[in-house]
Amino acid sequence: MARLEMRRRCTWRIFQSIEYSGEQDHLKLNSFFDYLMKNFTPRSNRDKEFLHRILSEPENLNESRIDRAFAYQSVVVPDSYMGPRLSFPLFPDDAAALLEAFKQKQQLHAHYVLRLFHEARKHLSQLPNINNVSTCYSEEITVCGDLHGQLADLFLIFYKNGLPSPQKAYVFNGDFVDRGKYSMEILIILFVFLLIYPKEVHLNRGNHEDYIVNLRYGLNKEIARKYKEHSGKILKLLQNVFSCLPLATLVDQKVLIVHGGISDTTDLDRLAKIDRRQILSVLTQKRKLTRSFDPVDVESGKSSPKPVDSLNKADISKRVQEELDTCRTRAGSSEYTELRASATSFPTGSDMSLSSNELLASIDDEEIQQVLDILWSDPIPQEGCKVNEDRGGGCYFGPNVTEAFLQKHNLQFIIRSHECKPEGYDICHDRKVITVFSASNYYTVGSNRGAYVKMGRDLIPHFIQYQASKTSRRLTMTQRISRVEVSAYQVLKEKIFAHRSDLTTAFRRYDKKNTGLITLNEWANAVESVLQLGLPWRMLRPQLVLHLTNGKLEYKTWLKDIVTEQRSAVQERLQSSLLENIYRNLSSLETIFNIIDTDHSGLISLEEFHQTWKLFSAHMNIDISDESINDLARSIDFNKDGNIDFNEFIEAFRLVSQST
Repeated sequence: MARLEMRRRCTWRIFQSIEYSGEQDHLKLNSFFDYLMKNFTPRSNRDKEFLHRILSEPENLNESRIDRAFAYQSVVVPDSYMGPRLSFPLFPDDAAALLEAFKQKQQLHAHYVLRLFHEARKHLSQLPNINNVSTCYSEEITVCGDLHGQLADLFLIFYKNGLPSPQKAYVFNGDFVDRGKYSMEILIILFVFLLIYPKEVHLNRGNHEDYIVNLRYGLNKEIARKYKEHSGKILKLLQNVFSCLPLATLVDQKVLIVHGGISDTTDLDRLAKIDRRQILSVLTQKRKLTRSFDPVDVESGKSSPKPVDSLNKADISKRVQEELDTCRTRAGSSEYTELRASATSFPTGSDMSLSSNELLASIDDEEIQQVLDILWSDPIPQEGCKVNEDRGGGCYFGPNVTEAFLQKHNLQFIIRSHECKPEGYDICHDRKVITVFSASNYYTVGSNRGAYVKMGRDLIPHFIQYQASKTSRRLTMTQRISRVEVSAYQVLKEKIFAHRSDLTTAFRRYDKKNTGLITLNEWANAVESVLQLGLPWRMLRPQLVLHLTNGKLEYKTWLKDIVTEQRSAVQERLQSSLLENIYRNLSSLETIFNIIDTDHSGLISLEEFHQTWKLFSAHMNIDISDESINDLARSIDFNKDGNIDFNEFIEAFRLVSQST
């Protein structure tokens, strides 16, 4: 049992470390966008407008403008449509019919989706930042954690616990979307029940109810796939819906339910006063206050920021890292400063400037910090509060921070989510912080149970665990751990594969005599120096290093075996270095493509492609001339329709890497 537990913990560390590493990569890319916003000097108004469009935070529209921009009446339901329908006001029978339709893999038409999201936004916008819930009116309150697009888990919760009703209240604690395949279905179900039972169903915002996060983790792609020509309207409306979600729920003034956690500066009174509807994303708020994109006035001799294309790669890399460090400090420290441009530095007139009303409505840094902390933070057993460097956002808070917060606000305990737990829930800080995570099999089949928490009037938490996968339920513990272990090491090998060039360089530093051999300790140190996952590499060695020569590792052979194992038939046709470059940057490439594709059509124009290459070539470490970009754009537009889809976009990076 001890050996099994050790194996389980090792696989868990692998999955969690790689997940948090991906979040760091995403924040690093976002920091690079912030750097471009501050330092890139467009040469023309066209470049200026392009940069503003793809990097500035979207506008949060008022009710009348929402009605005009996303009018569901303009989306016609054809006579041939055989899926579920919604009529407003909604009733319990509508929810039951919708659940049955989703079980049959049917899809709700865009007309009803837009109407539903519009009605949900109107309701949510009227709610306070911190919802107050009483157990006096319901027999019990059920708290669900992250669902992450896993519809089977939501169905199982309703099967085991019952549907929302006047006697059965629910609090869904954020992260409804991303990663899973059914984010839209979960949102639709939750919003339907919210409108039917507005006093019994409560939704908190999570860190994934954020359009910047959605660019990377799947919601954008899912909506584009399911709703095609209407995906742009749905996504833009959803950005505004997410901003209206309450930030926390308070049960009987004694139990705080919040998605991430707290920090040593979290203040409920201050949180209650923030205009949350202005915060479409906590990751891009500072872009609302940036300098003008006016071209350089060479004749005046006035100093101006250096264009990105004139900076060398070392300078770019250094500045991006500085931006990342600033982002981490901002995300985890209560004491930070940030230069803010004055109102006079904005473009005026036709230059797509922010209006004075928007400037007045801007949220200040400390308010953003308050929201960021409750969405992104995690508890730790050590005392104190420090930057959450693993995620790159929020903070780590210790038992003393929890105790001080509870005493200040006269609370008994905190229920939070945000972290996947092997058993679906976890209790820490002297039973004063409860973590509940409702997406079972989150990393792979058998990796974890899901759970939810039930409370009656006595506010004593009761935990219900489940496993949505029938396959996993039939496995013994040994079989389940073995299966999960295989998946974990496969993910880790993919990470090694994507960094094999850097690993080769690191290994050679230890191989002074060029023997091709290094010790296991040197191997472990080199791998950690490159991947920076904080894993116990010597413990993982038996699964990763199968052959030794006189107690040492032949690192060239080891890397060759990793490469051979990872390549598929499609991958083999690419040059090794090209494959590694694309493989390592795939998530960033997809995020960049989604940002440029502002209408969410799945296509970008040749002109946008050209402008994008000039902006981001430094970030991808690829040099290319204007003429080459134009030739490249024409060559990858295979169907010659004047647009480029994502597969063609990826092909561009492959071809450019091949030529350099």
